[in-house]
Amino acid sequence: MNTAGTAARLNDLLQKAGLDPLDDPTTAKFSSFLSLFIRWNAKLNLSSVRDEEGIISRHIIESIAVARSIPRQATSLLDFGSGGGLPGIPIALYRPQIAVTLAESQGKKAAFLQEAVRVLGIATKVHADRAENLQTKFDCVILRAVEKMPKAVSAAAKLVSQNGWLALMTTEAALEHLQTAAGPRFQWKAPIRLPGSESRILALGLKINLPT
Repeated sequence: MNTAGTAARLNDLLQKAGLDPLDDPTTAKFSSFLSLFIRWNAKLNLSSVRDEEGIISRHIIESIAVARSIPRQATSLLDFGSGGGLPGIPIALYRPQIAVTLAESQGKKAAFLQEAVRVLGIATKVHADRAENLQTKFDCVILRAVEKMPKAVSAAAKLVSQNGWLALMTTEAALEHLQTAAGPRFQWKAPIRLPGSESRILALGLKINLPT
């Protein structure tokens, strides 16, 4: 892989999406992650998107846009059903001050996440089990296209700390159903449209106390 070319392409697509370019050390880490993702994707089917250009534009740019939108007060984040580390690893690279945990129950995918964390040298934890089994609560819990999404959203809502955030990467059509699954304790901000798609959005819900 042409690392310099990848870095230039990544920053070019970020600028076209209206996002600031990355500094050189961060760009290098994203290039390393992309290279690792492509190699493992050939074996594990981390994503149906196979080509470098598609992975950058569909996954990396979108994940960076999400990382920019995570509320500033969040200091811990759970990527619920992380799969190929999206968006958790890009969040960890873009917002290194956030303590990120990647929860993935499929052993081979968890092994990929552990290898990515090692190669990238980031202080991200991998929970190689079902996220529902975690005892910790997080300032932000994010989900992206996990299996049985409404059920997962309901489980994820329980892992959000008081005054923390539930972040859903979804579509406008699915949003209302998922907000219902999250329960009544969330106040939702206006959805943020994600780059490169007419329908994909990021929805952020703040967990509040309900009046008694």
